[in-house]
Amino acid sequence: MLLAQYYSRFHVAERLLLTGHSHQAWPDISFEAQQRAWLDAAELVDDKWERAAEQAARVQAGFRRLLADPDGEIALGQNTHELVTRLLSALPLAQRPKLVTSDGEFHTIRRQLDRLAEEGLAIVKVAARPADTLADRLADVIDDRTACVLMSSVLYETAEIVPGLDIVACACARHGATLLVDAYHHLNVVPFDVRALGLGDAFITGGGYKYCQLGEGNCFLRVPPGCRLRPVLTGWFSEFAALEQAAPHDRARREQGRRVEYGPGAARFAGATYDPVSHYRAASVFAFHVEQGLSPERLREISRRQVGLLKHAFESLDIDPAVAHVEPMPEDRRAGFLALRCARARDLSHALRARGVFTDSRGDLLRLGPAPYLSDDQLRDAVQAFRH
Repeated sequence: MLLAQYYSRFHVAERLLLTGHSHQAWPDISFEAQQRAWLDAAELVDDKWERAAEQAARVQAGFRRLLADPDGEIALGQNTHELVTRLLSALPLAQRPKLVTSDGEFHTIRRQLDRLAEEGLAIVKVAARPADTLADRLADVIDDRTACVLMSSVLYETAEIVPGLDIVACACARHGATLLVDAYHHLNVVPFDVRALGLGDAFITGGGYKYCQLGEGNCFLRVPPGCRLRPVLTGWFSEFAALEQAAPHDRARREQGRRVEYGPGAARFAGATYDPVSHYRAASVFAFHVEQGLSPERLREISRRQVGLLKHAFESLDIDPAVAHVEPMPEDRRAGFLALRCARARDLSHALRARGVFTDSRGDLLRLGPAPYLSDDQLRDAVQAFRH
């Protein structure tokens, strides 16, 4: 599949961008979408918001498709942090002061929970590895004091898929706890099916900066059916429809101490005024993926072949395992990138960048992330840079 031609502005055919797990290139069509956002603002001024709402609806539909959740309630946000903190603010933390997580979560969750621990909440961190037993070990520490379990479906440092999410979901249901699954490293590189994974009653978060190619400002929170939570951190868009319909005297009564109202479903987690340009871009990219047949299943097929090629090429270099080796895991549980464990991962990443190969590192792990617009020859050339 010759996709590189559609990403000419990112020069993907001339650069060795093994950062597909962190920031994939945007297709050229998204540049036109950003221009359209500007032109709509110039033409419509404050009336642009109806046009912006249409783009947001397309973005919500795109995330529903990737979650295999056609009727799902999708709240949108500029980043996962604003969505996660709104959820945390809705939980009964005074009565249930315990939050359960792993030590392998991305900084959005890791940092926020560390800060909440300083304020006296009980944060229980379970070792993320071995990943094949993580679900069982998380389930074992959930009890009636647990407000929420926050976990990833794919570990961001190693790309290992975490099995048994349904085990955690069942434990949460038994104890009345909320489950939040971070699917950022799962979505659009490994097929995700909310109900097949046993997550029908779970909150799920993620975004478009990585494998979705949507760029910044395109994150989501999937809200389970029948949610009645009332976030303390709440934006006025949550009551937007009610404000539009209310007469002035109704609004006055609301301001005189009446209970704060929330919109239905995902609107409970709505924010406030935002920059809609990101939604124009995202809506165009989602449409492009459908047009090109880039379904999650097809992208998984491409990704597994590319990651496998990288793994074989690296192992063929016969580098001393004490210097660098592939992070071991079952091949069917390796998601969208290849993780190499090496003592000087950051230095190696910088050295590769000097040779024209873009990678990144997390601690002692070097991450090599392909993308569907890269050729096999580019992947081989990237690995050959390790020889120098």
